[in-house]
Amino acid sequence: MAGPKAAEDGSAAPLLPAQAGERSSGGVGGGATSAQTLGNVVVSIVGTGVLGLPYAFRAAGWVAGSIGVAAAGSATLYCMLLLVDCRDKLKEEETEECCHGHYTYGDLGDRCFGTIGRCLTETLVLVSQAGGSVAYLIFIGQNLHSTFSQLMSPAGFIFAILLPLQIALSFIRSLSSLSPFSIFADVCNVLAMAIVIKEDLQLFDHPFSNRSAFNGLWAVPFTFGVAVFCFEGFSMTLALEASMADRRKFRSVLSQAVAAIIAVYVCFGVCGYLAYGEATKDIITLNLPNNWSSAAVKVGLCIALAFTFPVMMHPIHEIVETRFRSNRCFRKLSHNDGGAEWIGLHASRVLVVAVLTVVASFIPFFGSFISFVGSTMCALLSFVLPALFHLSIVGSSIPLWRRVLDYGILLFGLAFAGYGLVTALSSH
Repeated sequence: MAGPKAAEDGSAAPLLPAQAGERSSGGVGGGATSAQTLGNVVVSIVGTGVLGLPYAFRAAGWVAGSIGVAAAGSATLYCMLLLVDCRDKLKEEETEECCHGHYTYGDLGDRCFGTIGRCLTETLVLVSQAGGSVAYLIFIGQNLHSTFSQLMSPAGFIFAILLPLQIALSFIRSLSSLSPFSIFADVCNVLAMAIVIKEDLQLFDHPFSNRSAFNGLWAVPFTFGVAVFCFEGFSMTLALEASMADRRKFRSVLSQAVAAIIAVYVCFGVCGYLAYGEATKDIITLNLPNNWSSAAVKVGLCIALAFTFPVMMHPIHEIVETRFRSNRCFRKLSHNDGGAEWIGLHASRVLVVAVLTVVASFIPFFGSFISFVGSTMCALLSFVLPALFHLSIVGSSIPLWRRVLDYGILLFGLAFAGYGLVTALSSH
């Protein structure tokens, strides 16, 4: 998974620090330069999901997989820009004193559909974020098991090592304190991708022999779901746009970042599948030979992701704690005993971490899991809601062809999410 998504209301601090003293132009913004925002976008999107791409290419074929990744990336970029359109429209209608131009994903839901819209938006953020957190645990457990298979099972690593560590780290409440670990994790991801591609190239003899270009229509939704999961930093869109010193440049910066990521994803997926063929595993690092460099990559990834897991959990804790604080009984108890509030909030963090750890221990297949999350929760969050918000907020002022396109994205997102859910239920 990528860096942290938005907090419960869709906002999050930039992962890379902005330069002090920079002024906003083109709207009230933060102090991040174009280069810093470009880095923030990459940190927010690129994550462990990319290591499942070669397996998705194995399922669909290298041509179909490439098309699926490009389509998923392009559709995600378009829907990200829909959110920016909504923010711009609301900024025109509001006085500066109202929101100072800072609208969150939850705010858009509230403006369009009231409390129900906000709850639906925040629930989708919560569930998709929980799915990403579970994917972290599965990835770490399976990679540690592949390196130290004589010690314990993947579930054993999850319970014996990750659960105690994550409970301890859950007491860190500051997102800024955790952001360096997120950047470190992305550096490790880049290193892992480079080493995997190096190993792939060494295996190339006749790379296109016995490698399918297209394995049938049935495999395309699986690949598209994995690809959508890999472009998961969707809820960070408005927060990243708000962090820019010159918001007018955000569309260009976002487009450049997504185009570069699409190219890297396609290259990585094709190289992995061509190298290993039908032996490609759902986490490509599991295909690496048992030597010191491969073991170092796996362990480095696991360490980095273990310490960025709390960043992934931050939005979940924010949602849960907000609901706790809004509960009348909890407010009364906290008013009578300040220590009870601290105990209650931290107990909720421990409980959430424990529940997700148990869920991760029962999921055997990383690739199938991330495809399911991508084709259901991420599809609703990335396609359905942006199209709905855009039609509701901006629809009356856009040309007919754009309304038709929005409705097309809306129907596609609903159909794709329904297909992903039916496929998951029918396979069990």
